[in-house]
Amino acid sequence: MNLLTLFLILFLFTKFLEVEPARPKVIGKPKYPISQISVMGFVYCDFCSNNSFSRHSYFLPGAEVKVDCMFKALSAKTSEQITLSVNRTTNKYGMYRLEIPSVDGVRCAEGSEILSSCQANLIGSSTSSCNVPGYKSTSNVIAVKARRTNLCIYSLNALTFKPSKRDITLCGN
Repeated sequence: MNLLTLFLILFLFTKFLEVEPARPKVIGKPKYPISQISVMGFVYCDFCSNNSFSRHSYFLPGAEVKVDCMFKALSAKTSEQITLSVNRTTNKYGMYRLEIPSVDGVRCAEGSEILSSCQANLIGSSTSSCNVPGYKSTSNVIAVKARRTNLCIYSLNALTFKPSKRDITLCGN
């Protein structure tokens, strides 16, 4: 074997080692992390009807809330939109929460706030002593997004009920 042939074989062998083997395409494995979307908010009784949470206010367990959300899917070929509307009941802390399952194409952590929106509306109170709607609808949202994990938390402003009559002894004029 001459020196030129040996050199050519070594050269081709080293080039072979540099080539990355073709990886089989895994079916079902997403290109992006699966989106995890949570929508949450609170409902409280504005006992003194002063449009804020005072020392006499309290969170309302068992209040009924309707949550409407719209998400735009990011796709090069189509413009898809996913909407959902659900009713939720507040827990013992007055909090309602909606966990949205993964939807193909929705990458919630990318894009602007305009691409996704949620709002909540009061349906009913759990108590007759505080059942007059105050702030009955909200679309103001604080969005926390983590691109690496494709996690988005939409925290909606609080909704309120108030009593039918204001208690002057506790709340003053």
